[in-house]
Amino acid sequence: MGLRKWFFAATYDRQMARLEREQLGRLREQLLGRAAGRVLEIGAGTGVNLPYYGPPVESLTMTEPERPMLRRLERRVATERRPVTVLRAPAEDLPFEDGAFDVAVSTLVLCGVNDQPRALRELHRVLRPGGELLFLEHVLSDDPSVARLQNRMNGVNRFVVGCDCNRPTLDSIGGAGFDVSHVDHVTLTKVPRFVRPGVAGTATASPGRRSAQPQTVEAAPHGAS
Repeated sequence: MGLRKWFFAATYDRQMARLEREQLGRLREQLLGRAAGRVLEIGAGTGVNLPYYGPPVESLTMTEPERPMLRRLERRVATERRPVTVLRAPAEDLPFEDGAFDVAVSTLVLCGVNDQPRALRELHRVLRPGGELLFLEHVLSDDPSVARLQNRMNGVNRFVVGCDCNRPTLDSIGGAGFDVSHVDHVTLTKVPRFVRPGVAGTATASPGRRSAQPQTVEAAPHGAS
C-alpha cells in the first residue's frame, strides 16, 4: 500500500496534465476566484490549486493526510511568494478551532475521504457561520443507467485510483449543515464514462450546527514566504 501511494503521488500531475489543460484548470480558476479571507484547502495533494488563489486570500492553510503527497506539496509551497501553512491532517479530524476560516476548498477530495459525512461536518465546524465551501467533485449521476454503471465499476475505480465514483456528495453537503447556493453540473472529459458526472459550486455554512471537537492528529506546520 505504501508503494502504491508513493507511485500515485509521483505520477499524479503527469496523469492529470491533459485534463487540467483542457478542462479542470478552467473550472479551478472559476471556482477559486471566489476565495477570500482566511482560506482552508483540504486534501491539497501536490498543490495544483495554488496558482488560482488571488490577492483577496489573506491567509492560506492546506492540509494533506498522505506523506508522499505532503512532501510534493511542501516542495511546491516553498516556491510560493505568499505565506502558506501546510499541515498533515485528514479531513475527518481537522486540528483547528471552531469558526477559524472564512472559506473552505475541496477539489476532487470528497470522493476519497474515508468518512465523507464526518469530513463535511468538520468543514462546517471550522468555517465561521456564513462561511463558504467551494467544491469541485465527481459524483453519483442523476441518470439511472450511468448510476448503475458507477455502482458496478466502483470497486475497480477504488482499486485503481483510491476513490469512490458513486458518492451522493451534494446530498452529503446538505446533510452536514450547508446550504448549497450554486451548483453547476459538469461532464468531465478524457475520463471513463463512470467518472464523468461532476459538480462545481458553492455552499454556505448555516449557523447553529456544530460537530464535536476534533481528535488530536499529527500536524507538521510548514511556512513559505
